[in-house]
Amino acid sequence: MNAVWSFWSKPYLEASGNGWYSDKQYYLSWILSLQQAQKFFLKTLLVTDDYGAELLVEGLKLEFDEVSTSLNELQDYDPKWWALGKIYTYALQKEPFIHIDNDVFMWKPLPVNSSTVLFAQNPEYFDVGASFYMPEQIESLMNNHGGWLPEEWIWYRSSGLPQRAESCGVFGGNETEFINYYAKLAIEIITHSANSKVWEVLGDNIERNILVEQYLLSACIEYSKSDQNTRYPSIDIDYLFNSLDDAFDPGTAADAGYTHLIADTKKNKDLAKDLERRVKKDYPEAYEKCLRYVES
Repeated sequence: MNAVWSFWSKPYLEASGNGWYSDKQYYLSWILSLQQAQKFFLKTLLVTDDYGAELLVEGLKLEFDEVSTSLNELQDYDPKWWALGKIYTYALQKEPFIHIDNDVFMWKPLPVNSSTVLFAQNPEYFDVGASFYMPEQIESLMNNHGGWLPEEWIWYRSSGLPQRAESCGVFGGNETEFINYYAKLAIEIITHSANSKVWEVLGDNIERNILVEQYLLSACIEYSKSDQNTRYPSIDIDYLFNSLDDAFDPGTAADAGYTHLIADTKKNKDLAKDLERRVKKDYPEAYEKCLRYVES
């Protein structure tokens, strides 16, 4: 099974900040994420654009087995869709894979192999109207502006099933045809001409990316099990953790050998120092390359 990372540079370059304590910590995260995963995966791939290849490969000297600049195709897209680089990468995969975010560090192998159908970090169940997942808000705008949503989304919302999304700190599996299909649906939601007005008026208080990447994935999985499904057989998904709380419980995460730095944890000064100490100690050559790049 391949380990895959993606880096679409446009959101990174156009954001007011990259969300990390410093640029150096951001670079160090890439080093640690890759170096740790290389212990457990036979093949590593990077899907990026020209700037990303210059930064990560030419600048930091990261040694991926394969590098693709396919994300050059996204140069004209709105950088608010920061998950689009990941989604586009999902759509490209033809071999069993696990996509790994650069803020994910693995200390033990994931419980996956070539027979793993689908795998993600954890499920995120939520109550509609009382969560940072807001499918009802997107749907209201779609109704007001003549927007389009796929059948899978519409069916899942009316199914009466508990609503969830899939946390994609890590995500993949061997069912690449299904993953490709889901990813292309996600891209169609973003690019459909009927939805252009919706994205124009959508406020920043509604996080569009997690709905299109993580909620739609759950909808497609559950739809595959329904009587309405005519495209794919029933698909199921395995998880590293049973819930979001488990994923960020220090004891449970330590047992799994898995660290995922999210949101403001990336800006924490103490964690930034820990990250630097870890890379300096475990990967001194890569650390020195990073310092030279920062200084240049």
